[in-house]
Amino acid sequence: MKIAVYSGSFNPLHIGHLAIMEHLTHQMDFDMVYLVVSPKNPLKDDILASSSVSRYEAACEAVARHPELHVKVDPIELGMEPPYYTIRTLDALKGREPENEFTLVIGGDQLAAFRRWRDYDRILRDYGIAVFPREGFDSAADAESLLAEDPSYKIRLADFVRVDVSSTQIREMLSRGEDAGALLM
Repeated sequence: MKIAVYSGSFNPLHIGHLAIMEHLTHQMDFDMVYLVVSPKNPLKDDILASSSVSRYEAACEAVARHPELHVKVDPIELGMEPPYYTIRTLDALKGREPENEFTLVIGGDQLAAFRRWRDYDRILRDYGIAVFPREGFDSAADAESLLAEDPSYKIRLADFVRVDVSSTQIREMLSRGEDAGALLM
């Protein structure tokens, strides 16, 4: 099977995440999406690892409300020791399911800084990435720069109309007492 590995803090999951998961299984050629709730992104300071179980449970509930999706919320990182490097997660998935082909899903903002990721070159060679556009980032130029470094890198740019919503925006709305229900997944 071709599996899209969609990893993040998902604090909270929203309609933009839903649109990406639908696109992966309906418009692209992925059989399944593994949604991986990451306890702590090594490149970000603002998410507490201690909130990972509640974020995982919330993701399970959100995905359960969408049975039409081909999505499994995978707890693989919850049982791993920090640091939570994506290459370790991908290698663990491949070790657990050697028959499957895994591709990492990222946003254009992450692609712009991809060289900062642990073993980014192995991720690009051994697994590949599917990149979704983010405002203010030129994914095509960033992909071209990486491919100039090594033409064997597997980079797919998703032909996708961006949904303008973010988890940060939702958290800010909720902190002000505003209703964000229409934006949640």
